[in-house]
Amino acid sequence: MKSTLLHRAAATAVLGLPCAIAIAQQTQEVQVQATRAVNAKSIGRNMYGVPILDLSLAYNVSLKDLDLSRSAGVQEAERRVKAAAREACKAVGHQYPAGTPKESDCAKAASDEAMVKVHRLAAAAEAAGKHG
Repeated sequence: MKSTLLHRAAATAVLGLPCAIAIAQQTQEVQVQATRAVNAKSIGRNMYGVPILDLSLAYNVSLKDLDLSRSAGVQEAERRVKAAAREACKAVGHQYPAGTPKESDCAKAASDEAMVKVHRLAAAAEAAGKHG
């Protein structure tokens, strides 16, 4: 029986410390995470009873050198996040080539999720600039 690998892509923008936006501005790092369900740590079973396991690969993207209060800084952050998402999904796809969806869909989902945190950081940086 040929098992079908399921895929789930998630990107999580995670700061090194659970904290408020003020510390987030100091940290300036976003984590891009590509996740694929494979046969490892069981998170359920497919319709054939084959265990579905979770595999994640995360890349940290430093934004320390960027001024996120400016559009050029945000654009560079977006470029870095998208590149990290492509690389993470490519690495997972290389290790588990039978998985679905394709790498480009994985990368889009991963970068979209991480960009939520980038945009929060940008909004905080812009607000700090107006009040500072």
